[in-house]
Amino acid sequence: MSFSRKMKLGHILHGVGRTWDDWRHPDRDVHASTSYPIYLHQTRLAEEGKFDFVFVADSLSINEKSSPHYLSRFEPITILSALAGATRYIGLVGTVTVSYSEPFNVARQFASLDHISSGRTGWNVVTSWLGETAANFSRDKHPEHAERYRIAAEYLDVVQGLWDSWEDDALVGDKQSGTFVDPAKLHRLDYRGQYFHVRGPLNISRSPQGQPVIFQAGASDTGRNFAARRAEVIFTIPQNLEEAQEFYRDVKQRARNAGRGEKLPYVFPGINPVIGLTPQDAEARYQELVSLGSLKTGLGMISRMFSDHDFSQYDLDGPFPDVEVLGRDSSQSNSQRILKAVRAGNLTLRQIAQQIATPRSEFVGAPDEIVDRLKYWFENEAADGFIFFETLPGQLEIFVRHVVPRLQERGLFRNDYTHHTLRENLGLDIPVNRYRAQRFARSGA
Repeated sequence: MSFSRKMKLGHILHGVGRTWDDWRHPDRDVHASTSYPIYLHQTRLAEEGKFDFVFVADSLSINEKSSPHYLSRFEPITILSALAGATRYIGLVGTVTVSYSEPFNVARQFASLDHISSGRTGWNVVTSWLGETAANFSRDKHPEHAERYRIAAEYLDVVQGLWDSWEDDALVGDKQSGTFVDPAKLHRLDYRGQYFHVRGPLNISRSPQGQPVIFQAGASDTGRNFAARRAEVIFTIPQNLEEAQEFYRDVKQRARNAGRGEKLPYVFPGINPVIGLTPQDAEARYQELVSLGSLKTGLGMISRMFSDHDFSQYDLDGPFPDVEVLGRDSSQSNSQRILKAVRAGNLTLRQIAQQIATPRSEFVGAPDEIVDRLKYWFENEAADGFIFFETLPGQLEIFVRHVVPRLQERGLFRNDYTHHTLRENLGLDIPVNRYRAQRFARSGA
């Protein structure tokens, strides 16, 4: 594997924090998940650190047991549009589900954001795993796991087809002749599939990067197949290096089998660093993080992976309940991971909840230790880049001030942005408009 490539970095904007207890930190603003100033500060800090993008996750169903960040947070397109006008280079990636939205609207929203940001947008394509989401959209039943991915494949066909509605030079704007658009370069899609019937054309012209970058985070067998065929960047949440390598090699092989070559899709493991200026400082910060944890966080994380099932009804010191069927149509890969750990260690509900609430990752240490671990993962088939979760207030700033310069000194990470679009900064080609390609193919040019 060539090591001349550069590491890529993203930061997830996660407001009051990842867990059920992060918001209790003395320095955490309890309104952080709906605070534009905080989102703007973190985005500008990430841009100062030359990150490729910031990312806004989303879901469409909550209940009284949901984590604080899930309970009250910005809708992605809205906050990313606000951030677009206040930044220059950093990419803006948002989650929108294919299970509870219409392709024409989503194509238009992301195309609009791509114009507002001058070509810095990415779409995280998700299928939604929380079963209760259906009740918020006048539906009686959440689609089953396999069907959700069939919907996703068709949905993406429609959206990418709509993004090609306008060829790059379709907008003529010739005031002398009165010609605003060349009708030969404006195209209807006329898509008819099993799930969607969409005419087109899209009512917004093509953006500077051609199409937004496609992100995806499926980790089940079906999700991996979809990502290997369609995604340009994949998020994953491995528990350790070995798990990261297995995922990386597997997805890359599936992509090669699908005829995509060696480079794509990029794989971005999520990391939760705890960084101190010295090893002792890092350990103290980690213990600070552990002190915020609780059984509630562990049970909440388990619940999320099993379609928000209520685990408080069970004996904490009894066997783990038989809920595999709930995980199968929810977050399949994560629920299977939990069940695998339970079976391997014959764990009770309390034991697995405690284990999940306070995990210790490889990324706890002083800046040079963090750089060493990032470098090892990057150079040993575990990652093309990383998405950064802030574990404690101030950790993003420490990463930008102390880790990024060391990555740059070692030649692992860019010294500055070289382009204005997300696609180009990631090293991705701007896709050729399909109708332009067809015209050239017919002409033999």
